Amino acid sequence: MNSLSNCRSRQLTTGEAASDDWRLERLIDRLPARLGAAVRFLRRPSGRWLRIPTGLLLIVGGILSFLPILGVWMLPLGLALLAEDSPVLRSWRSRFLDWVERLHPQWLKPKSQPPDRT
Repeated sequence: MNSLSNCRSRQLTTGEAASDDWRLERLIDRLPARLGAAVRFLRRPSGRWLRIPTGLLLIVGGILSFLPILGVWMLPLGLALLAEDSPVLRSWRSRFLDWVERLHPQWLKPKSQPPDRT
């Protein structure tokens, strides 16, 4: 019975790590609507087999940012996607989010709602 409770607590911490924290959600909210929806789709646990190749392609696109259409913004997005499946990258992502929270708290403010025109 004790090993069962240890297994359950281990699953909880894994689930908590997968859900991440509010800071990442706020940054995703700042993305354009279609890109944010795609990132949320890829972050789902069932999207692992799509998330890994997408993350790798985004990293390659970020490295080739000198070409038209591609940009440096692809590199951190690719790393963030790969961090869902890699504990090392997850800890780096957590440190980056700590840095953002400390130095750029305005990035984490909720988006203001446009006024109603009714």
